[in-house]
Amino acid sequence: MPIDPELKKAIVRMPGVEKDKILLRLIAKDAVLTEKLQFELVEESSTLDERRDLIRQFIRRTANLHQDSAGWVMMDMRTVSGYISRHLKVTKDKYGEVDLMLDMLNTFYDHNAHLLQKYNSRTDKAAEYIAKRTDQVLKKVSKLDPDYHIEFADEINKLLRWVHSAAPAHYARTLALPKEWVI
Repeated sequence: MPIDPELKKAIVRMPGVEKDKILLRLIAKDAVLTEKLQFELVEESSTLDERRDLIRQFIRRTANLHQDSAGWVMMDMRTVSGYISRHLKVTKDKYGEVDLMLDMLNTFYDHNAHLLQKYNSRTDKAAEYIAKRTDQVLKKVSKLDPDYHIEFADEINKLLRWVHSAAPAHYARTLALPKEWVI
């Protein structure tokens, strides 16, 4: 909702202490903004690697939960994906987003391949989700500086081999995902 120009002028004219109180109250209502300000102003962006490592640990713990169906695998991947999205909102770390998404997809496959081998009605939603996430990762990595492409080549090709040989293969063909990622 746009702010009325008269209100903007009135806010600018407010005493500094009063503005600060209102600003602090507003910031406290937005958890992502609070975390972003914490990262930028207090941590001075120095904790980026630690934040990535925490998400990597969460990926490992979640992938090791011994899910009993492809549906649970998908739900857990969606949860992890939410943490990765929040990481991006807070840090603006596009490299980390690609790195963490590749790590998530490959780790979940490594731990749950037996649930995602064959395409059937039980694996359909997870297969579609995995193929779409793979497509997103490929688009995001292509937007990064080409110098980073070589760093991701092995992980991307591992993911593509899996996507084309397991349950997501139908959706991989539909999305025209390459069978191999060439730099």
